Amino acid sequence: MALIQWYPGHIAKAEKALKEQLKLVDVVLEVRDARIPRSSSNPRIPEWTQGKHHLCILNRIDSIEPALLHQWYGWFQSQGQLVYGTNAQTGEGVTKLLKAAQQAGIAINQRRRERGMLPRPVRAVVVGYPNVGKSALINRLLNRRVAPSANKPGVTRQLRWIRISDQIELLDTPGILPPLLVDQSAALKLAICDDIGQAAYDPVAVTAAMLDLFQALGVDIADRYNLSLKEFANGEEYLSALGRPDTDRFARQVLNDFRKGKLGTIGLEYP
Repeated sequence: MALIQWYPGHIAKAEKALKEQLKLVDVVLEVRDARIPRSSSNPRIPEWTQGKHHLCILNRIDSIEPALLHQWYGWFQSQGQLVYGTNAQTGEGVTKLLKAAQQAGIAINQRRRERGMLPRPVRAVVVGYPNVGKSALINRLLNRRVAPSANKPGVTRQLRWIRISDQIELLDTPGILPPLLVDQSAALKLAICDDIGQAAYDPVAVTAAMLDLFQALGVDIADRYNLSLKEFANGEEYLSALGRPDTDRFARQVLNDFRKGKLGTIGLEYP
């Protein structure tokens, strides 16, 4: 399939600004897409989290099977990584996440007192790829809409500090992609899950590749379109059979149906 690349100028500026602000940050809240926990992690996370508390968040937990979610929890635990599942749209898991960030603040201020310094609010940054739900999560943490949020990549354009309480200050950041998406398999999954701008890819090619992935995972969508994927050699043939005379329009429909959960709870990655 065609190469997937997307690196708008505002993201390059945001990454430069983020590196400056990281000097002030105590806790990194990394938001990933629960459908693709591996592919939705920026390879620069180890650099950004060095010497800081790192809380990993799997957002959109309602989009995958509960059994798969528990597999991921177990995998992260085996890696020694603190992980929290959330649904930013309903608020599920947000209270637990907030308590974890506050606990990190208690530890930080204890160290400050030991050095003869005054306590201060913990400074946390929310990072992640475009459209993984960072702004929606911040709005949930505050119980009010302060960060612009929409179901498309690239809504947040600038970094800004938001005070949640006397205990926590949050830095909201735009979705930051690596300058070069070397792992095209991961880039494909980002495109499927709408975590990368539509200008970066051909929706027909991405939908066909998504259907190929469904076949590999044993996922069928016959209930939705009255035709089984198992009857076709690949996703391209399936689209051609159902999409005539407008394959492009049908491909976009299938892609959007997946993103909106109309095809069911489907995780694209397993630990």
